[in-house]
Amino acid sequence: MTERRSWTRDELLVAFHFYNQTPFGKISHRNPEIINTAKLMGRTPSSLSMKMANIASCDPSITASGRSGLSGAAKADREMWQEMTRDWENFFFNASEAFNKINKLQSPEAEAVCPDPSLELDDFHGQEKLATIKTRVGQQQFRAVVLSAYDFRCCITGIDIPELLIASHIVPWSRDPQQRLNPSNGLCLSSLHDAAFDKGLISLNEHLELMLSPKLLNSSNDYLANSFEPYEGKPITNPSKHLPNPIFLQHHRSEIFHKQR
Repeated sequence: MTERRSWTRDELLVAFHFYNQTPFGKISHRNPEIINTAKLMGRTPSSLSMKMANIASCDPSITASGRSGLSGAAKADREMWQEMTRDWENFFFNASEAFNKINKLQSPEAEAVCPDPSLELDDFHGQEKLATIKTRVGQQQFRAVVLSAYDFRCCITGIDIPELLIASHIVPWSRDPQQRLNPSNGLCLSSLHDAAFDKGLISLNEHLELMLSPKLLNSSNDYLANSFEPYEGKPITNPSKHLPNPIFLQHHRSEIFHKQR
């Protein structure tokens, strides 16, 4: 087997798929998931992990933190990074298709579930059906990417039970369709803190420190006090990738956060 053969588009999509869903510190040829998928691709684990490290050098959130990944990113890597950030929905869908093809799994179209449980995918036709599928796949991928960026821990409390974690949108889903699936528009929060963030009861300042609304601070409920007040003014745990966009956080503070009772 030669390791110098060119990467196909599907293989590169798989590498991006893994990069997005793997915490930065676990990009390693010893990672069992990388080992298994590399074998199916006909590549060594070192080849796949090195490609992921090359992709990291295209990631502004990695380079801005002083980490560099590897410096060997190819032109195709950089072009695919730009393709991804221009259209997250289509990219997530295509990457999922490539991953499932290599792993001989069902395609995203076959496994997608209609977001509205009262409707079946058979009720849709043509472009409408495809759009519904892409939306569902995108939602699944957004959650996977955001949670992995925060190492599957609430960035406020450190809760690490996946069933209790939400990929919370900073700018709400309905307000900016182009940024719905951008991981930099996401925070990993516990279900309680996600609800509070969504309703503007908490926010983050420009230093990524927790802000509490007077509605919470003036509450006499001991459970609420214990769930929020110990974290006031403390910085969140930063993600390893996809840092929250300051512009999105400013929008949350100015348009959603309740500054008064």
